[in-house]
Amino acid sequence: MKTIFTQGPFLTLRLAILLLSSVVLMTVDHRLSYLESARAGVATLLLPIQYVIELPVSAGRWVSDALSNRAMLLVENSELRDKQLLQAAKLQKLAALESENRRLRKLLNSAREIGDNVLIAELLGVDLDPYKHQVTLNKGSMHNVHVGQPILDAEGVMGQVIHVSPFSANAILITDPSHALPVQINRNGLRSLIMGTGIVGRLELQHLPNNADIRVGDLLVTSGLGGRFPAGYPVARVTEVRLDPGQPFADITAEPAAQINSSRELLLVWPAITAFDDEESS
Repeated sequence: MKTIFTQGPFLTLRLAILLLSSVVLMTVDHRLSYLESARAGVATLLLPIQYVIELPVSAGRWVSDALSNRAMLLVENSELRDKQLLQAAKLQKLAALESENRRLRKLLNSAREIGDNVLIAELLGVDLDPYKHQVTLNKGSMHNVHVGQPILDAEGVMGQVIHVSPFSANAILITDPSHALPVQINRNGLRSLIMGTGIVGRLELQHLPNNADIRVGDLLVTSGLGGRFPAGYPVARVTEVRLDPGQPFADITAEPAAQINSSRELLLVWPAITAFDDEESS
């Protein structure tokens, strides 16, 4: 090629020959495709070189896509975990609401069976003193709550109100050691006094002689004596009767009918006004 383009008298002739040859070759290739096989062979030989040249670009594109996909997957996983946690919390709340609805339905059914005037109250707090079994309710004197008013849950008597403020009230539970409640055996009407022991699931029946007609499983209900608790409310069920000939009274324990440790919704009870009460008030 160097000799072709060197300065000399035949430079113009040589250039013309080269141009003519190029035109002829391009025409022949375009018209007859004689050089197709040669071009294919050259392309085949140059293919590895093209791959090598394009390798950095392809590798960079692959790394970029991989990093982008990984970042997207991390974001999606984080969002899915957050959604899963939120759904789990909602499910727990729904389970709690379902359980609360069951308790309220049971409580309302009990209220209809009682026949007295009632008001549903919720627990605001529980006294943590181990020697006191007392709770705080979210109803007070603004709701006509008064001292001595009985409180019940869906299963039975829980206690009575001992202090009232405008929007809350304190109540003592029947398991408090200082609480006593007149009861009678539902089976035979035998009357006695049941005392709290300071243990949630244990009450003691007082002043029943060894020959008293009382059995394990007997239901104890309010007797109505004392004027605070209307008669007939379930209080406890006898769990053990121990007779000691050397003692004047039997040792009798009972389990509260109310769910002392788990009830959160309670009933405040006002005795229903009877026709006799209406005549007296008139």
